[in-house]
Amino acid sequence: MAATPEDWKNASSIYDFTVKDIKGQDVSLEKYRGDVAIIVNVASKCGLTPTNYKELAELHDKYAESKGLRILAFPCNQFNSQEPGNAEEIVCFARSKNANFDMFEKIDVNGNHAHPLWKYLKHKQGGTLGDFIKWNFTKFIIDKNGQPVERHGPNVDPSKLVSSLEKYW
Repeated sequence: MAATPEDWKNASSIYDFTVKDIKGQDVSLEKYRGDVAIIVNVASKCGLTPTNYKELAELHDKYAESKGLRILAFPCNQFNSQEPGNAEEIVCFARSKNANFDMFEKIDVNGNHAHPLWKYLKHKQGGTLGDFIKWNFTKFIIDKNGQPVERHGPNVDPSKLVSSLEKYW
């Protein structure tokens, strides 16, 4: 998928996308079929970083094995340049926060160069005052069929997502 910048419009689920992990390797999102997932744009130097990394790591540790929860983190430097690091620095930072969830390459989530997956997510779950991503740590809940079913803004801490996640397990 995503052979052209507009192919996202033909996607029927996240499983139609291939993305690059933090090491630059292609990953088909098909590997998440049957799992509930959170897709989130992350940053290491944001005021929201400590709470979000801590609680995303806690959710992953608590529910990855028991419920099949998958967390897909996409570093993004579009908001006040709060993710300036290269891939190695991002991995080291995540490791220092005990974040063992899946980390992908740094991307844009807005604008002409927004990643096709993120164009799809925004199209399926529009935001308040427009579909664009407002800030770091916007979270999309993906059901077991690969459908974006909920969108939560940066002000919603990951621990507050449990009741939403329970609807899809």
